[in-house]
Amino acid sequence: MFKTILVPTDGSPLSAKAVAAAIRLAKLGGGRIIAFHAAEPYPIQLAYAAEGSGVPGLQPESFAQRSREHATRVLEDIGVAAAAENVACSTAFAIDHSASEAIVRMALQEKCDLIVMASHGRRGLKGFLLGSETQKVLTHSSIPVLVYR
Repeated sequence: MFKTILVPTDGSPLSAKAVAAAIRLAKLGGGRIIAFHAAEPYPIQLAYAAEGSGVPGLQPESFAQRSREHATRVLEDIGVAAAAENVACSTAFAIDHSASEAIVRMALQEKCDLIVMASHGRRGLKGFLLGSETQKVLTHSSIPVLVYR
């Protein structure tokens, strides 16, 4: 069975379902999970809008603080859910221009033997234009990926 499962999450309801599935898998196999959240850095487009605007929400410090708060809240919730099932859980947070690269890097770094993640199911032109972090992880990971839809 899988002993170390990486669970990337964006905090969405669909990600929460993937987290629950990962916790069940870890419990069945006596494994542990690593809850992971990757956030994008401060968008350069906002930097131009924020310059001299005085709007607190657009300032880099506010953006970074909100990103950290969101990650903390999401990851703490996963820790509580895992503890309720007696599954060991650690958490990690990264800021990266590419969530998929951060996910693959974390899985390799932590010697995970499975990645469990959600797919929002975007198809066609919308999926192509928006991109799919799940698809990118599937393409670049040497570690098995379980996609939850």
